[in-house]
Amino acid sequence: LILAAILALAAFLPSCSTCPLGCGPKKGSIQHIVLTWLKKPGDAAGRAKLVAAAKSLKADISEVKTLAVGQPLMSDRPVVDDSFDVALVMRFDSKADLAAYEASPVHQKAVKEILAPLTQKIVVHDIISE
Repeated sequence: LILAAILALAAFLPSCSTCPLGCGPKKGSIQHIVLTWLKKPGDAAGRAKLVAAAKSLKADISEVKTLAVGQPLMSDRPVVDDSFDVALVMRFDSKADLAAYEASPVHQKAVKEILAPLTQKIVVHDIISE
């Protein structure tokens, strides 16, 4: 009886194959990856401003579907580049949504007033999911 109850309960629990919110990026979605190096490396206040700006972009621009923002995980592995100060990864449903985000006055203002004054180097990678 206990085994039957456990099996019945397990049938109603979500599994990796039935992930209701999506287990990964959809085919054709865009991952927008931005790595930044501060003019003052390690500057906690500058880092905090960049993180806050990224979070506000997610909150204010509907085309941004997901956001991950943070600092590098330090590594001894030679293949890992942990030299940047702040990174963000945004997901967009399409190339058109990425273009709308880039043209958004909110994005343009953040680049001009926060990103450009604080950073010495920015590297961007845009990836289309397969």
